[in-house]
This record gives sequence, structure tokens and C-alpha cells, in this order.
Amino acid sequence: MAWSIAQVARMSKVTSRTLRHYDSIGLLPPAWIGDNGYRYYEKEQVHRLQQILLLRDLGLGLDVVAEMLDGTDQLTVLRNHHRWLQGERQRLDRLASTVARTIEELEGGDEVKMEELFDGFDAKKQERHEAELVERYGDGAREHIAESRKRMQGWTRADADQFMAQWREIAEELGALFTAGTAIDAPRTQELVDRHYRWICLSWTPNRESYKGLGDLYVDSDEFRVNFEVGGDNMAEWLRDAMAHYAETRL
Repeated sequence: MAWSIAQVARMSKVTSRTLRHYDSIGLLPPAWIGDNGYRYYEKEQVHRLQQILLLRDLGLGLDVVAEMLDGTDQLTVLRNHHRWLQGERQRLDRLASTVARTIEELEGGDEVKMEELFDGFDAKKQERHEAELVERYGDGAREHIAESRKRMQGWTRADADQFMAQWREIAEELGALFTAGTAIDAPRTQELVDRHYRWICLSWTPNRESYKGLGDLYVDSDEFRVNFEVGGDNMAEWLRDAMAHYAETRL
């Protein structure tokens, strides 16, 4: 017995777009593809999808899920992940304390030292992002990283809060356009992408290639991609294509 991609999406509550992504990265290829181009899944693939979703629910990244399902020692992987979860719990405890101190200050308590504002933020994750940019785009990416650090060095907490508030507004409006099925080259989409570009320019100024590269990173990196979930779907590919169109036509 076989099920179409639409049927599997309905029964598993996973979007067809996500299933196609799992296929594209080799995590869950369909049993076969029909003459109509549709993907079809048999019991073996449905069972594998169940395992994928269970492991994802544990917080495992797609690369770790693939390792576990493709023969890597599951006990070793789970032990490593357990250690990571313990470290993450400690980091979140520090972050919660940081937020609590900031709330106390805003309510009239003692002023929080500037260096304490960022206690608990994941510096190692930032380092990984920067290393990935250099690996992808060469030493030219180092200039962008240095530029970003220089621009943000003098930011106050209010500057940082405003920066993130602007991103939340842009992301919300992008999600609405994506959900409505708006074309990537539609004027409304491109004007909003222009807002995104100008927001990025507050921290660093990408050229045509580096802005397109940022869109690729939104899709390819699990740590970025998770930020673009919209109503059970993911708009990363849509945003990447919209950014590429903007870069080709305006930069």
C-alpha cells in the first residue's frame, strides 16, 4: 500500500514542503515517484517519518537524526545530546536570571551593568555562525563580521531592543505574505524585502552576492531555518528566493 505526499502530510500533520525538504537532503526519500511527478510513500517510509518526528521532538537537529537513523550508535548520540541539554539548561537558567535582573532595574532597582545584559547568550553559537559564513563565502565574510561588530559595539540596550523589535515586525509581515501565497516578485513582497535589507544594513552592509548568500544560509542552516516556521510551514525557501530576486534587481 502507498500514500501520496498529500496523504502523508495530512496523517502526520507535517507539511508537504517539509516532506520535500526531507527528500532533498536525503533524510526521507519517497518509495517512488509517479508519472505525474508526485511522491509516494510506503509503510517503510511512513515508519521512518514517525522516527524522524520522535527524534525531532527531543530537540535533535536533522543532521543528528540522520546519523541515528542511518546506523550511528544511538546510545552514543543520545548521551552526547544529553550532555548538550544539560549545558543548555544551565545557559537558560543564566539567561532567565539576566532577564530577571533587567526587569528589576526597569522597576526601579539597581542598574544592571552593560556586560551583564548578555550573560547567558550563546557566544559559541555566534562563533559557529561566523565560522560557517567564512567557510561558505571565504575571507570576504570576515570583513562583514568585523563591520557588524564595529557598528554594534556602541549600541545601548535600547538600540538592541529596537533592532529586534524591527525584525519581529518584518518577520510577522513576511509571514502574512507567505501564508497568503504572495509571489516573491510581487511589489508588496519586494518592498518588504527592501525593509529587511535596510534592517540588515543597520549592522552590516551586504552586496548582491552576500545578501543572496544570507538567504541561502536561512535555508541551509537548521539554527536559522527554525526561525522561519509559519503556521506549521516554513517560509525560508520563499524568503531566500525573494531575497535573490531583490539582489538581482536592486543591488
